[in-house]
Amino acid sequence: MASHGLSPSLNRLLLALKYATFQPRCCAVHKAHYSTVYNGNEKTFDKILIANRGEIACRVIKTCKKMGIQTVAVHSDVDSSAVHVKMADEAVCVGPAPTSKSYLNMDAIMDAIRSTGAQAVHPGYGFLSENKEFAKRLVSNAHNLCYPVMIKASAGGGGKGMRIAWNNEETREGFRFSSQEAASSFGDDRLLIEKYIDNPRHIEIQVLADKHGNALWLNERECSIQRRNQKVVEEAPSTFLDPSTRRAMGEQAVQLAKAVQYSSAGTVEFLVDSKKNFYFLEMNTRLQVEHPITECITGLDLVEQMIRVAKGYKLHHKQEDIPINGWAIESRVYAEDPYKSFGLPSIGRLSQYQEPVNLCNVRVDSGIQEGSDISIYYDPMISKLVTYGATRAEALSKMEDALDNYVIRGVTHNIPLLREIITHPRFISGDISTNFLPEVYPDGFKGHQLEASTRRELLASAAALHVASQLRSQRILVLYIRMFSYGERVEVCGQWSLASPLLPLTINNTHRMLQLLSYPAFLLQFKVRVLSKLAAELNSYMPEKVPEDTTSILRSPMPGTVVAVSVKAGDTVAEGQEICVIEAMKMQNSLTAVRQAKVKSVHCKAGETVGEGDLLVELE
Repeated sequence: MASHGLSPSLNRLLLALKYATFQPRCCAVHKAHYSTVYNGNEKTFDKILIANRGEIACRVIKTCKKMGIQTVAVHSDVDSSAVHVKMADEAVCVGPAPTSKSYLNMDAIMDAIRSTGAQAVHPGYGFLSENKEFAKRLVSNAHNLCYPVMIKASAGGGGKGMRIAWNNEETREGFRFSSQEAASSFGDDRLLIEKYIDNPRHIEIQVLADKHGNALWLNERECSIQRRNQKVVEEAPSTFLDPSTRRAMGEQAVQLAKAVQYSSAGTVEFLVDSKKNFYFLEMNTRLQVEHPITECITGLDLVEQMIRVAKGYKLHHKQEDIPINGWAIESRVYAEDPYKSFGLPSIGRLSQYQEPVNLCNVRVDSGIQEGSDISIYYDPMISKLVTYGATRAEALSKMEDALDNYVIRGVTHNIPLLREIITHPRFISGDISTNFLPEVYPDGFKGHQLEASTRRELLASAAALHVASQLRSQRILVLYIRMFSYGERVEVCGQWSLASPLLPLTINNTHRMLQLLSYPAFLLQFKVRVLSKLAAELNSYMPEKVPEDTTSILRSPMPGTVVAVSVKAGDTVAEGQEICVIEAMKMQNSLTAVRQAKVKSVHCKAGETVGEGDLLVELE
């Protein structure tokens, strides 16, 4: 297993941030205790580059060898056979003989550091040893090497209290937002910080342990489809893991559970790169949201197992008894607008709600019903929609049908995005990572783009629906219509019930499930603008509505609570400067200025509840 520990440079940065930035203090340490204090936080260097030559380079190399540290020598063209070059484990030529082009060539030495992966530099004496510019470049490079980092809440998950930082400024800002979100969501503002791995897969192992020292791993869950670091679609098993990697991850997860004497169900989360190297992320000592897909492929009731363990029972399964039977997929249905940043919260009352529970091998875990209110105070999840099949293709097909049969009215929801995800060629092929959504939809989710043939089918279906409504009194059970739409023949056959918003039809021998949004009481409704000839001519001279200048006003992008207002009237703000913070469903959103300007007026204050589109701040 690849290690996911913090790099030495990251540890040094964190220590500096802790004492220099977040907890300013003055302390004196007795010289006799200095080594002990230092060693307590020491991270061993694996490789040191000596930015010098001759005697001092040899002197440093001798000590490094005694300490078991690899060394990198730098040399000019004429020093290629020098003693210090022969003594070192690696050597890099940094230029021709003149010192200004070799041993004083900072660019060449910095390149040597990067190319060899050296984790520290010993300058010796002379040359660059007292050059403050070289020291500054080394410090800056160390900071850059440790970034990006992930700042996250230690007491919970779900994407709350989590930020990615690419530099010192973002780290400080990330600490502030993450700690506030963590305190609001979990009552605990403590944070973890770890190396951020770009574009990995997020794969987790379900573990189950009793109070008698027994522990099992219940296979993996693929959780890479995420938005705002929160999972959206999960599946079990993963298309990516081979048996040996699965076993290695499972065994490591069990070792971890046993090492901390854990009992109950828990989840060990990993990041996995393209070469199947896996890195420990965290352990969640609780039941995960996505646990149903593990239950589907193993046949185990995890809640029952947790209760049995709590009662003191031993696990009655062996590791070889844990199967992978079939495939399971979970879609998280949220009260969110997927067209805004892949999902900004939506609030309201469920005026109509119908779960697709009549379908085979479909499971819906929810805690709401028709008439329930979705508020700004809690998580926006409506339900977990789970489908199971003997194969992945079967499970995906069932998920597509289930999403089509799911009726939600009264709030905006993310079902259009979920359906697009599971039918996208990249997802179907298993080519996914945690960057799936921004890569597939770089400009944001715009909704499904209908092909011309699909538009014709919908027009024909609407016509068939109209005919069916006119023939209701004749009690026709099945309606068959053949018509021409834009020159193409379309055959529509199906049944329609006034009591259901779902319209199952067969269109050109293909089964379709349509949802009826509304049907006027008078059967047909036309909305037209009727103008006289003169009015129509004058209309072309009417001024067009001037769009609102969004660079001078700041409106709330969502309903929520104002957590902080960072400006007042008369202040001058820079582009990107924070103006206020809105919290919705335990997530904090920093709203910033799009340009440099002077604050004209402030229309909100901390603690106020605002709606989507409410005016917050005006700029001059």
